[in-house]
Amino acid sequence: MALSELTYDRAGAGEPVVLIHGIGHRRQAWEPVFDQLAASYDVIAVDLAGFGESPAYVDGVDYTMDNACKDLAANFAAWGIERPHVVGNSLGGAVCLELGARGLASSVTVLSPAGFFGRFERLEPFALLSMMRLASQLPDPVLHAVSRSAIGRRMVGFLLYAHPERVSADATYGDSLGMKHAAAFGRTIKAGLGYKFSAPIPVPTTVAWGTRDKLLRYRQAAVAQRQLPGSVHVPLPNCGHVPMIDDPELVISVIEATIGRANPAKAA
Repeated sequence: MALSELTYDRAGAGEPVVLIHGIGHRRQAWEPVFDQLAASYDVIAVDLAGFGESPAYVDGVDYTMDNACKDLAANFAAWGIERPHVVGNSLGGAVCLELGARGLASSVTVLSPAGFFGRFERLEPFALLSMMRLASQLPDPVLHAVSRSAIGRRMVGFLLYAHPERVSADATYGDSLGMKHAAAFGRTIKAGLGYKFSAPIPVPTTVAWGTRDKLLRYRQAAVAQRQLPGSVHVPLPNCGHVPMIDDPELVISVIEATIGRANPAKAA
């Protein structure tokens, strides 16, 4: 039984591909790549529990990776899919790696995944995310006015994107509200303070990292490469923490290459 009935967008046909956002974000983060992927796959962009439009876990249910994976697996079953290809960014990337390690995915593509920071290095992203969360608590009319300004959009998005000017006013405002109302933000931050990924993944896996990531610095890609030597490791040149905005075509090519390794006969 699912811990939470997750909200999602779904389009296309073919092999299932599930897209999982980062902390404080929402399923709309995948809009730059969603339609093109849906031309070839059954694509599902999901709001994690307590983010976007998905309800949070009830009090007493911890935001552990075990619970996240159990919840997603139950939702996969409700959607009529089994072992989808999973793609995740930041927190979503860590969740995807955990799904792959548990045999719940056919392939794993992660973009700047959480879980590869050092003991003290983890303090920087959590401090920056908390700052973003605090800024999102401004009154809605102020957030709306900021999103209508080119300078405001750059201020809101500079930590997430190499090219924040590419994010529309509506998307910026929606993301600000998403961060503001993210019921699971504090509980997820608390759970993440001690998190570190360290498990083998028995399915094709790609770890891609924006070279201009300001939240999870690019140097963490080297840590991921040491810990996941059997995976493919790809730099995303001139991309920030959320690379779907900065270079959607490159992100799509990385996803499709990973899926191709899971289906070598089809790729040939």
